[in-house]
Amino acid sequence: MTAGSHADHGRSAGGRRYALVAGGGTAGHLQPALAIAEALVEAGHDRGSIEFVGSERGQDARTLAGKGFPVTLLPGRGIVRSLAPRDLVRNVGSVAELVVAAVRAVQLVGRARPRVVVSVGGYASLAGSVGALVHRVPLVLVNVDAVPGAANRLLGRFAAASAVGWEGNPLPRAVVTGTPVRPQISAVDRSAAARSAARAELGLPEDRSVVAVFGGSLGARRINQAVDGMAGRWRERPDVAIYHIVGRRDWEAYDPPPGSERIVVERPGAGGPDLVLVPYEERMPAVYAAADLVVCRAGAMTVAELTAAGVPAVLVPLPGAPGDHQTANARVLERVGAAVLLPDPECTPAGLTTVVEGLLGDPPRLEAMGRAARALARPDAAAAGAAVVDANARPGGPR
Repeated sequence: MTAGSHADHGRSAGGRRYALVAGGGTAGHLQPALAIAEALVEAGHDRGSIEFVGSERGQDARTLAGKGFPVTLLPGRGIVRSLAPRDLVRNVGSVAELVVAAVRAVQLVGRARPRVVVSVGGYASLAGSVGALVHRVPLVLVNVDAVPGAANRLLGRFAAASAVGWEGNPLPRAVVTGTPVRPQISAVDRSAAARSAARAELGLPEDRSVVAVFGGSLGARRINQAVDGMAGRWRERPDVAIYHIVGRRDWEAYDPPPGSERIVVERPGAGGPDLVLVPYEERMPAVYAAADLVVCRAGAMTVAELTAAGVPAVLVPLPGAPGDHQTANARVLERVGAAVLLPDPECTPAGLTTVVEGLLGDPPRLEAMGRAARALARPDAAAAGAAVVDANARPGGPR
């Protein structure tokens, strides 16, 4: 599918759509969007009447392939917050692409005549929202971060409603629905037996405290460097192990054997690895089940998964995130005692080691943190989001 292309993978009613779901580009936008779309299907809407309007530059085409929903991809890319000449030239191109995307989105909304447009964030969400406003179609925003981004702050005043992840979101007409996560995450079992099985699956020792570390698909260099230093400080400790998901961007810096996607560091006679490094991990349910503590960034989906699985965490918000939304996400968990917030500048080998050792040395606190995290979970988030969409769709048209 190319820019502006259309692939109808589902059956529609007379060419009309019940809903256009606009946005994507990243898993953090696509995952809630897909969950809400599936919940709409479960509520009785025809799969072919729900069309995704995504970005050709993101992972939308790959992620949506085979899901059975019609898909249209639009041009678009983000604006770089920089005054460097090269970035200024890039931004001119970005604005031009956004204008083209908006024109195509207006045409698409006019052709599909949906009963509602759902904006989930990402490059294509603004264009789809413009189409909704031009044709006076009800607009529902989905905002899973604790604070809205610039686009949603702008659109919020025009939206019929906003399905938000957390209490306190300032968007007008906000309805707290929670953030949908994968069913496999909600089903994570952290019992002793399940933990033992998860550690066996990941090649981790059963009789040590396990710290799992990750920073997203690309990784987080600041966290990686701090964990490298912490691992060095723990070289003589027989009671801890680290499962470090490095990220693909920095993997080669660890000098892995050719073709290898796993590095195991083990002291002679230790009875199990002290440190396991992998570039990427698909088995996140096992990681959550195996870990006593997680160290990670505070993206919306990560924070939602931590609550769904009930895992205590040290959260290191990404500095410079738009609206500092990762700090706001981390504060939600920190306020109830489910996580410790470690600012990025303080995430040094010494700083991280001090925080992690303090938590590992207090098992009752870790248990309380896990319970507090689980108490924030919203297993019904997808259905609740779909209910907000249904409640604000204009009457008539296809289901």
